[in-house]
Amino acid sequence: MNLQEHVELIREVFYYLRRFRGATFVVKVDYRALQAPHAPLLVRDIALLRQAGINVILVPGAKERIDEICRQYGISWEEKDGVRISPEEAMPFIEMAAFDVSTRLMTALAGEGIHAVVGNWVRARSLGVIDGVDFLRTGRVERVNIEPVVKLLHDEIVPIFPCVGWNAQGKPYNISSNELAGTIAAQVSAEKLFYLIDRPGYRAADLLLPEGVVLTEEGYISRLTVEQAEALLEMNPGSRSHLEHIAHASRACRAGVDRVHILNAMIDGVLLKEIFSNLGVGTMIHRNEFESIRAMREEDVPAVLRLMDPLIREGVLLPRSADQLRNEYQNFYVYELDGSIYGCGALYIYGKEGEVAGLAMDSTVRHLGIGRRLTTFLIDQARKAGLKRLFALTTQASDWFEQMGFSLSTPEELPPERRRRYLPSRNSRVYVKDLAQG
Repeated sequence: MNLQEHVELIREVFYYLRRFRGATFVVKVDYRALQAPHAPLLVRDIALLRQAGINVILVPGAKERIDEICRQYGISWEEKDGVRISPEEAMPFIEMAAFDVSTRLMTALAGEGIHAVVGNWVRARSLGVIDGVDFLRTGRVERVNIEPVVKLLHDEIVPIFPCVGWNAQGKPYNISSNELAGTIAAQVSAEKLFYLIDRPGYRAADLLLPEGVVLTEEGYISRLTVEQAEALLEMNPGSRSHLEHIAHASRACRAGVDRVHILNAMIDGVLLKEIFSNLGVGTMIHRNEFESIRAMREEDVPAVLRLMDPLIREGVLLPRSADQLRNEYQNFYVYELDGSIYGCGALYIYGKEGEVAGLAMDSTVRHLGIGRRLTTFLIDQARKAGLKRLFALTTQASDWFEQMGFSLSTPEELPPERRRRYLPSRNSRVYVKDLAQG
């Protein structure tokens, strides 16, 4: 990383620090992640979030610890569809394990100078009998007593929720920490919900995918809308346990959480990388539009010039000055990721014809398909404007425009006004797309 890249990274981190100060994050951590060699660093990262002014609520998973304690005391149990059937005699040991994990986490945070409290803020009820199976003392979350939790956050204390809830008579139930984290996030209107799991993400090659899913360069699912997440679950009924966190994430989004991030906690620093980066490193399920194309504003001129500059130097784009862009920005649209601009493109109208021009993308996000999304958007805008034909001039992107349905033409086919400004010295190829034909 060169000096300029360091500077850009620092700017990005400060941008997110300002943005998230005072926000609330709910973090569910798998037990195995808390046992990993780098677990102290994960705790330190969580402490850094609290020290940066971010409210943090923790939900530690305890499944494997419950297994250990029950085996140690000779308590047997069964599971149905990945859900523990909790017999009466197991409950004291389940509580022991759940509070043991939570207390260890509280102790680790104390070592980082962070005040934390383990509490009994969860009202639960019996899961009951499902498909003829009695789940005994396994329960589900009924509600969370949020008032004391909010007070703790106000006092800069980290609440820690064990995976146990109590009914109105004080009877304890073993509850899902994944479900609990989603419920808490919805009730406190959390900015983000994180599931820190103990394995890599979701490989596209292992699943049937709905249309439009964004993948990383390595072939893992990068982000899903709630609708895509629900379609993914329907298309892969045999992968229910593998996709459990996606199911919980989509339910949390439906309950009001904007963004849920599923991260491989076995990667050192993964939480900070996800929070303090526009692109992130895990799988995100989102309710609102994380990626958006909007009309360019005058204040976007410096950012758009930064995008265009490498392509201008390479001769791909015609030179444009800041003054030119200020005069023409009404023709441009930008692709924005979490407040930063990563792509741009323009639509110039000549009567019933339009020109797609000024397409530029940040090279670090090529794998997100921003160019295709922008071009498709401009084509749609042209149709909405009642245009009959689109054209584009290019010296080095012929294959791209052919993929987008454009056909090679000649300068003579350009509208007269645009033909007069054609530069023979550039010898740009002219591509056209008949909008009536799709």
